[in-house]
Amino acid sequence: MTDKGLIWIVDDDKSIRWVLEKSLDKAGFQIESFDNGEFMLEKLEHSQPDVIISDIRMPGKDGIEVLNQVTKSHPQIPVIIITAHSDLSSAVKSYEHGAFEYLPKPFDVNDAKEVAKRAVKHAQEHRGTNKVIPDINTKEIIGEAPAMQEVFRSIGRLSHSKITVLIKGESGTGKELVAQALHKHSPRSEEPYIPLNVAAIPKDLIESELFGHEKGAFTGANQQRVGRFEQADGGTLFLDEIGDMPMEVQTRLLRVLSDGEFFRIGGLSPIKTDVRIIAATHQNLQERVREHLFREDLYHRLNVIPIHLPKLSERREDIPSLMVHFLQKSAQQMSVDAKIIRPDTTKYLTGLSWPGNVRQLENFCSWITVMAPGREVFINDLPEEFLKPENQNGISGNWAQTLKNWADQELSLGHTGILQQANPIFEKCMIEVALKHSGGRKKDASELLGWGRNTLTRKIKELGLNSSDQDNED
Repeated sequence: MTDKGLIWIVDDDKSIRWVLEKSLDKAGFQIESFDNGEFMLEKLEHSQPDVIISDIRMPGKDGIEVLNQVTKSHPQIPVIIITAHSDLSSAVKSYEHGAFEYLPKPFDVNDAKEVAKRAVKHAQEHRGTNKVIPDINTKEIIGEAPAMQEVFRSIGRLSHSKITVLIKGESGTGKELVAQALHKHSPRSEEPYIPLNVAAIPKDLIESELFGHEKGAFTGANQQRVGRFEQADGGTLFLDEIGDMPMEVQTRLLRVLSDGEFFRIGGLSPIKTDVRIIAATHQNLQERVREHLFREDLYHRLNVIPIHLPKLSERREDIPSLMVHFLQKSAQQMSVDAKIIRPDTTKYLTGLSWPGNVRQLENFCSWITVMAPGREVFINDLPEEFLKPENQNGISGNWAQTLKNWADQELSLGHTGILQQANPIFEKCMIEVALKHSGGRKKDASELLGWGRNTLTRKIKELGLNSSDQDNED
């Protein structure tokens, strides 16, 4: 065995085994490969590697079964799970069953080498450490984009933790779904999950909502009220839009987080509470701290583990699968057949900016389910506002950003050669506008463009632009 360690690779895909063998061998590891989990587990009975890298879906024993048997019989061996099925279920199952790390395909070879190095070091430093992790059935959040894989990893890593989490992301990105997943995959999953949208509660009622009140504590308090902290005791309290919490309530919340107890409004006896806080915001809390609108000490209490949710425009490759999901959901709710989005319509929709993020996409799918005339959805079936050119009010000030958005869309869809596609369009637009401003006179248009007249004439011919009677005028 080399100093760097022995790694076993288990994957029924020969090409993946070859890539890992070559890259890890070059990094100095000793490698042995298996094309199925049964052979590997048989050899494990009389020989042990430092680290195992296993595919999650294989004929016979899959990666989760391999992971289960390894963690039971040899808990000191780190297992790295790799998978082409990069969903939340795979990520959380991997971590919940004891995986050291989870790598979605296609993975970067350098990332795989770094994870392998960490795993070998961990194995050599923690021989004999046992890990007992509960099995949790999972389903939920859709997303194969790299940014969503980071979210899945975070949920998986936090699945056996009580630690406070701050979820950051724009409105409509699905922050409450993440909060629900964090609770569901936690040791508190059998206890209450209590949500409160701070922004939806009048400021003078938030304190009562959180901590409750005694009868007669204030005008209108005709009976005792149990607050959200008491309702969530033993479980999870999700505070959505925490950035809108009034300063005086922030002070009381900080005290509860510090002391683990609180008083109802008008109460004289402290109430003990054991609550995990998950907070969420679309605001920049650091900026609000600088503006003295949010307590810095509370910010640091909440921001123990931050999770950033990407905008929908940052995960365009997920839009088609999200649409299928929402269309099926809407159809089920309305007891009708699910609509089918045609490929050209899907491509068009994938390129839109979706400022309302996933929530806007879900509402759109509900509209389509009700309003689209046929089973298949064509572009001209879309709502009128979806057919208007986007950013038309901001073209003069931000055309470069529009171009960036187009390039991002094309690359997300797997298209190549975008520069060769964009350059002729760009030049054609510039020429047409210059000719418009010159009244069709090439000499004046070439000066507007900063070209020579011969260059302009050649470009007009190359791009197949129409000439007018004025084209030859000086």
